[in-house]
Amino acid sequence: MAVEVNGSYKPKENEPFMNERQREYFRQKLLTWKEEILKESKETLVHLQDDNNVLPDIADRASTETDRSLELRTRDRQRKLIAKIEAALKRIDEGTYGFCEETGEPISLRRLDARPIATLSIEAQERHERRERVYRDD
Repeated sequence: MAVEVNGSYKPKENEPFMNERQREYFRQKLLTWKEEILKESKETLVHLQDDNNVLPDIADRASTETDRSLELRTRDRQRKLIAKIEAALKRIDEGTYGFCEETGEPISLRRLDARPIATLSIEAQERHERRERVYRDD
């Protein structure tokens, strides 16, 4: 049974956590995000194919290569982001979406709305980053 979520719906703290309506809200948010990334990737491919001319000026060529390199790095990051979006969609299907992987506690709706691929609560994320900083400094 599909739940209809209109554009004005926002998950609220006073509803049951990860009810069907909230899950559908986040599913749609993730799917829309994924579609936007894929659309941008297609535009990049077209741009890179169209912009395949050889420039006589060495400075222009260097600038073009730098732009291409930056664009490809951005697309690589977005490819990794798509994998995280897919993992979040899988967690929605499995019923584990919205719960911290470290503590099992619910992740705040505000955090999920801002970062729908979040897997850790703010507190767990902060602990993780502190540990990472300590080990990185060694």
